[in-house]
Amino acid sequence: MTLTKLRDEAVQFIQANHTDTPYYICSPQQARAMRSVAPWQSAQKPQLAAIEDKYIPVRDGAQIPVRIYTPVVGKKLPVIVFYHGGGWVYGNLDSVDAGCQLLADKAQAIVVSVDYRLAPEYPFPIPLYDAYDSLLWVQEQLEALGGDATKITIAGDSAGGNLATVVTYLAATLNGPAIHAQALIYPVVHVDFSTASYTAYGENYGLDKQGMEWFAHHYTDEQNFTNPFISPLLIEDASVFPKTMIIAADADVLYDEGQAYAQKLTQAGVAVEHITMHGLIHSYFSKMTYFEEATIDTVEKIAQFLK
Repeated sequence: MTLTKLRDEAVQFIQANHTDTPYYICSPQQARAMRSVAPWQSAQKPQLAAIEDKYIPVRDGAQIPVRIYTPVVGKKLPVIVFYHGGGWVYGNLDSVDAGCQLLADKAQAIVVSVDYRLAPEYPFPIPLYDAYDSLLWVQEQLEALGGDATKITIAGDSAGGNLATVVTYLAATLNGPAIHAQALIYPVVHVDFSTASYTAYGENYGLDKQGMEWFAHHYTDEQNFTNPFISPLLIEDASVFPKTMIIAADADVLYDEGQAYAQKLTQAGVAVEHITMHGLIHSYFSKMTYFEEATIDTVEKIAQFLK
């Protein structure tokens, strides 16, 4: 495998974040504390009609936070349910706030960003249940939100992309809400650390192989790694998926599994657009200090795909 030439901002990000104490030798709680996100300030920041935080109920009686981005009021809009990344262990509404603002603006859609509960305190299947229950809540609230029931898209990045595609599958197979499309940004789709992209990019490219192993073991027990609701590449009937966009960073351990997923869905008759973002690393999305341009580009591609 020929290594990709990184963009300057990716090199700067890697250098700035290099540390002798990577998150995966810390506790999840320490790792979360290392990951705070400054609010996005930029001339590129859109003017939305509303951004609202609220709590919604899930199946075990808990309440989880969501953030609702409304670009304009007074007309029925498509809805995008978005799940943030962070290896199922960290990440929150703030970590994808910039990306969700842009998505609401560029796609002219109501974006509902979901703060599902995190492992290891809430291991599999709780984050997945929270993710699915939040979709059901959105369906119930469509009228109040101003959403169009025929235009619900499920989206997410990394571990959020994993939840997104499993939620889409569950909606199709449990007679849930009709999903118009799924948009997956470098999703985790196969918990298997042996691909060529793991070998090539497993160290010093933003998401290390050791880091991904750390995330997966916090999310669930090793014997579950082949469960299709954890590794959706192993779902038997992929024909139930709606049209799909997969956006990949080429210098990413997850590149190969994303490509394999695109091929599997295509072979099952699903309309798939697989886009490679050259010179970029895992987790660039919504890290605006370094990757504002790439994040805007990604959102514009998704918005175009959903038209």
